Amino acid sequence: MEYYELHPVTPQLRFINKAVEVLKNGGVIIYPTDTVYGIGCDIFNKEAVERVYDIKHEAGTKLFSFICPDLKDIAKYAKVSDYAYKSMKKHLPGPYTFVLPAAKEVPKKLWTKRDTVGIRVPNHAIAILLAKELGNPIISTSVTKRNGDPLYDPLEIQAIFNSQVDLMLAAGALEGVPSSIIDLSGDGPEIIREGAGDVTAFVV
Repeated sequence: MEYYELHPVTPQLRFINKAVEVLKNGGVIIYPTDTVYGIGCDIFNKEAVERVYDIKHEAGTKLFSFICPDLKDIAKYAKVSDYAYKSMKKHLPGPYTFVLPAAKEVPKKLWTKRDTVGIRVPNHAIAILLAKELGNPIISTSVTKRNGDPLYDPLEIQAIFNSQVDLMLAAGALEGVPSSIIDLSGDGPEIIREGAGDVTAFVV
């Protein structure tokens, strides 16, 4: 594993570019978000997505959300109602995963049984730059122990995942909790998981 320490607010672009090169070549990386560290790859690389499922010990049925750099191209990846767009614009970037009806552009592997996808725009410069420089969304699934508990210490993460991923971008210890998951695919909001971020606006 290549390992680089970045400034969390003004990350060194040369390290971002190294990670983007790995992603473009079908690699898997670990990177910081505004909640916890994430494991990611280009959503359009089927083999890389399968690797992430293997690393997470998932059977391919778990919903992996993905990171977009902003809301500008969101319609490429999801069907967004006026209400959903206004809600997302108000809360993003931030520690939320929004569940929306999937657009055809997104690989079916990332669709749920209800034909939805989970989208994140985290409030973290490194995660945003990765997706922006790559030009495609990247998978976002939390770095965890086998029992599902998040890992916060980058050196511990490096030791555990050294042989499983290609590159890690570290930005210090993250003490967050996973993102709140809000389903906006229906007529009104549904809180799927209350995590980081205020969810009172979505209580009906």
